[in-house]
Amino acid sequence: MLAWSLNLSLSSAPRFYSVNEEKGSGFLNFLSSFCFLLDIELMGSLFSMTNTKTNQSKSEEICPNERFKRQRMSPATVEECPRLIPNLPDELSLQIMARLPRICYYHIRLVSRRWKATIMNNELYKVRKEIGTTEEWLYLLVRDGQNKLLWHALDPRSGIWQRLPVMPSVVDEENSQKGSSRFWMWNMVEGIRIAEIIRGLLRQKDALDDMPFCGCSFGAVDGCLYVLGGFSKASTVKCVWRFDPIQNVWKKVTSMSTGRAYCKTSILNNKLYVVGGVSQGQAGLIPLRSAEVYDPFTDTWSDVPSMPFSRAGVLPTVFLADMLRPIATGLTSYKGRLYVPQSLYSWPFFVDVGGEIYDPETNSWIEMPNGMGEGWPIKQAGTKLSVVVNDELYAFDPSNSMDNGKIKVYDEGEDAWKVVIGKVPVYDFSNSESPYLLAGLHGKLHFIAKNSKQDIAVLQAVPCNNLDSSPSASTSLSPKSMQDEFLIDSAAETETDPVVWIEVASRSFGLSELINCQVVDI
Repeated sequence: MLAWSLNLSLSSAPRFYSVNEEKGSGFLNFLSSFCFLLDIELMGSLFSMTNTKTNQSKSEEICPNERFKRQRMSPATVEECPRLIPNLPDELSLQIMARLPRICYYHIRLVSRRWKATIMNNELYKVRKEIGTTEEWLYLLVRDGQNKLLWHALDPRSGIWQRLPVMPSVVDEENSQKGSSRFWMWNMVEGIRIAEIIRGLLRQKDALDDMPFCGCSFGAVDGCLYVLGGFSKASTVKCVWRFDPIQNVWKKVTSMSTGRAYCKTSILNNKLYVVGGVSQGQAGLIPLRSAEVYDPFTDTWSDVPSMPFSRAGVLPTVFLADMLRPIATGLTSYKGRLYVPQSLYSWPFFVDVGGEIYDPETNSWIEMPNGMGEGWPIKQAGTKLSVVVNDELYAFDPSNSMDNGKIKVYDEGEDAWKVVIGKVPVYDFSNSESPYLLAGLHGKLHFIAKNSKQDIAVLQAVPCNNLDSSPSASTSLSPKSMQDEFLIDSAAETETDPVVWIEVASRSFGLSELINCQVVDI
């Protein structure tokens, strides 16, 4: 019985991770695996109980009433066993647990204190990496109708949402020493709009007097979420917070060397890079050219050479040079380097000036190719939305229509952006900071926005010719193959779009606005 259960556990659990498997059958496989695990646990417990009772009967005689009383008062027999699964080596038990979907860890940690400790131990997740059962989850940050920031995690395979603990409400020591009021992480993104920042850049300091906490940036590296910088009243802050999904807690880590808000972040070589943003000066907000990098393994920050903004120095007059301020409008890790599109602006005017590329091997900046920088689609108020999926750089280009946009892909050989998806359904053009988002999840392109029901929906791009096959097969195509087979010429779009958007998951968050999304692989 024990060997039979173990064999079924090892054979059925990994099937949940098949890319082409339907959600329903995957969840049934999980239930089967979980039942077999419990079968092993209970069988081992019974053996332990039998051995214990046999030894006790040999050593002394106990009346039935006293024996039942002792059983009721004693801790669970599972806890008395020194192994995760009785009569099995812990190494094998870890192999079994590592093959279970992460969504079930919340429940199996209730089996015993030993199991809970294992679920919250990094050793289990090292095994998951070794055997290739890590999972990508989508973490979504929304601001509700009461201006509260809430993180939600989505397991795209099961479609189950989980709410994260709220970000800590703590006093920021740096700003307390400056005499400013408390820095509440709960509210640090609420209220401000891009226009207020730009007015500050024009030295209109009055807009900052009553500014609430806002302007933080986000990143995900080494299986953790990061929240960086922002404003506390009229001051930019350096603090950084990390959320560990394994421990399910927020923790403050080493602060940045420079206080900055609205900076751009990206991941390269398992390190978190931060560039640009704005900082508070005596005359108002000042755009930053500086950059720095965070190593999560050593919890340290290191300086990166500042962005040259070489094209900003070729303005024809001193007046324009003083009026137009250079800013970084995006940051993307692409083919081993960091790509930073840049703009010059003076509210309400934005002028694209290409961009620059940081090469970590040479620790230097070079100019971005003209076609790449000047053609990079603008998302909203000068910012640029892009994502890399399967080594292909995609960007969202809002159209003049109120109900759709386009997805473009960068062609490195021709140094040009080309339309790869001619229509993206967009229903929410509200004043939110991020009414739509892009994500690369499980090697596929995803678009996140509100649907016609005003629910936040996660959409996956699927080529039309795959719709004739089974539902499981329709999710197996990568964006790269989508580009190769269905590239639409930007000058001559067809009415029949080659790609349809399938709703992977959706949820009603009331009047919530989209703020940010991150993909975490654990």
